[in-house]
Amino acid sequence: MKLRAIIHQAEEGGFWAEVPALPGCFTEGDTRAELEANLREAVEGWLLAGEATIEGQLEEIFELAV
Repeated sequence: MKLRAIIHQAEEGGFWAEVPALPGCFTEGDTRAELEANLREAVEGWLLAGEATIEGQLEEIFELAV
């Protein structure tokens, strides 16, 4: 499954991201690596909450809004 995540730089430092295909799915992190880990958890949680199953590994496409 491939999902597009839009990554933003937070005004107070760090990053936050949203997944437009999954309403209400967003997260934040102090570093890009932390954000990516949190984003995977947020997507998995969103899918599990909707009683969906994850088949295989998720692949992400990240876009940095500047």
